[in-house]
Amino acid sequence: MAAPDYPTPAREFWQGFSANRGALAALVVFGLIALAAILSPLIAPYDPVEQYRAHMLMPPVWHAQGSWQFMLGTDELGRDMLSRLLHGGRISLGIGLASVFLSLLPGVLLGLLAAFYQHTLSPVIMRVMDIMLALPGLLLAICVITVLGPGLVNTVIAIAIGALPGYTRLTRAAALAEIHRDYVTASRVAGAGIFRLMFVCVLPNCMAPLIVNATLSFSSAILETAGLGFLGLGVQAPTPEWGTMLSAARDYIVRAPWVVTLPGLTILVSVLSINLMGDGLRDALDPKLKRVS
Repeated sequence: MAAPDYPTPAREFWQGFSANRGALAALVVFGLIALAAILSPLIAPYDPVEQYRAHMLMPPVWHAQGSWQFMLGTDELGRDMLSRLLHGGRISLGIGLASVFLSLLPGVLLGLLAAFYQHTLSPVIMRVMDIMLALPGLLLAICVITVLGPGLVNTVIAIAIGALPGYTRLTRAAALAEIHRDYVTASRVAGAGIFRLMFVCVLPNCMAPLIVNATLSFSSAILETAGLGFLGLGVQAPTPEWGTMLSAARDYIVRAPWVVTLPGLTILVSVLSINLMGDGLRDALDPKLKRVS
């Protein structure tokens, strides 16, 4: 008799994720956006900061006055919109990804310390996180930018600081649900040290909610990056970034709507696809939310 074919964890995850058709479509869309951003130096038709003064505010190709030379038109300085959107994707997605990791790593560490040292470190860590949560994420990022100054690196730091309390509280809650389980007690009796208990025993079993939260925080980071760029506090011109492009084009919304519409739609589609992917990850990683086939 043949042995039963038990699904591997990877197959079980993919079955749970692919059952959500919206998440599957979002994965394809975001994969294309990310691939275009990564390959932007190769596929962008022009330098994103090069100005073609004879073609300022040229409409996209589908417009009656458009031209295939600039398929998505040009902006107020004659720069190719397609090239700026592609290169702007590298900046916006890169800032989002970097800020997620920069907040995830210390957030996980602080959350584990708060869970394992409930009477000493936990009150101090959690009160600091509560103070940070008293300010909205974008407002806290603006405060940090005001102190550090605008720029690419400072934007990453500002967004990461704003997302830190969420990871800390989530890690602490997930770890507190695990540290009293039998496998942790058995490891403690076997002589496992505190750091082995944290990172080998407890942390792997807390990764599911952290992965989902990181995915959703990624979309929030893109929105905050665009918000800071729109306010002139993020990435500075002439570096292409979706929020900065919106800020520079707001005076031409009636005369040349494509210079505002195209970056806005790019942000919308990217954030929507990431959020739908987050829903699919939640369905796949949380047994209580898995869809019944």
